[in-house]
Amino acid sequence: MRVLVTGGAGYVGSHALVELREAGHEPVVFDNLSEGHAPAVGECRLITGDLADEEQVRGALRETRAEAVMHFAASAYVGESVEDPEKYYFNNVVNSLRLLRAMRGAGVERLVFSSSCTLYGVPERVPITEEFPVQPINPYGRTKAAVEAALSDYAAAYGLRYASLRYFNAAGAMPDGSIGEDHEPETHLIPLVIRAALGQRESISIYGADYPTPDGTCIRDYVHVLDLATAHVAAMEALDERPVMVYNLSTGRGHSVREVIETVRRVSGREFAVVEAERRPGDPPALVGSSAKVRQELGWQPRYPELEQIVETAWRWHSAHPEGF
Repeated sequence: MRVLVTGGAGYVGSHALVELREAGHEPVVFDNLSEGHAPAVGECRLITGDLADEEQVRGALRETRAEAVMHFAASAYVGESVEDPEKYYFNNVVNSLRLLRAMRGAGVERLVFSSSCTLYGVPERVPITEEFPVQPINPYGRTKAAVEAALSDYAAAYGLRYASLRYFNAAGAMPDGSIGEDHEPETHLIPLVIRAALGQRESISIYGADYPTPDGTCIRDYVHVLDLATAHVAAMEALDERPVMVYNLSTGRGHSVREVIETVRRVSGREFAVVEAERRPGDPPALVGSSAKVRQELGWQPRYPELEQIVETAWRWHSAHPEGF
């Protein structure tokens, strides 16, 4: 299948390119490179463009004769979304609507959307299933919810076939160390701890050590980026049989901040300073997802379910590319 991958030069998108090619598909990247990295696309064709230019998007769809779209392009920093919600509503919602209109104009009816567990806000319990209420607590999560609502309406009105994949904490890198995570600023815990192990940070901070969890620190569900990628491919391939899909992507296992720190120490063999700080507002004590639905319906299984496996691949990437791409 010919696939236009928006945001394909980014973290999850670039790993999806690998899996698309492995599965025999023909991905072409559409990315403005504001957050992504051209070297991350490898041998795939890169069209440098912006979703804000609807005519350019429609032209890319027609020129590549795309049969499906994987939509990763988005602004994705929760804190920034609170400080600058306008940027998030235009980049994430308005530009997604432009993409959908361009797809209609080009006759492309299949879309796989990169969504997020932030839709669930602060859940009352874990594990979180797809039936939990959508109640995001920040603009980033609200933009993802708005796009999901639009997808549902477009499916009902125009026959759009879509999969919305709500993933938990993306982590890890290609096992061979060829591509990995390169954000600036970096906000994800595993690469931040690895930076401390590499001596690029003076210390790593634990924000809150008094949560109602076994060791007092927040618990999160870390899912390997390649496992996310395989789920995107599987969902795209299933769209003809399942025209609307909404799935959590998670391991179903929670790991605390202290567990992540100790795993990085073990994998890297390095010592570094750890500082306890005050809680950050809005941080739920635990976010763990149930992926039973996608496992049952698409047969998806994480290939890297263990935290140590995830950290090992991340360490391999960051230690070989300390300055990123």
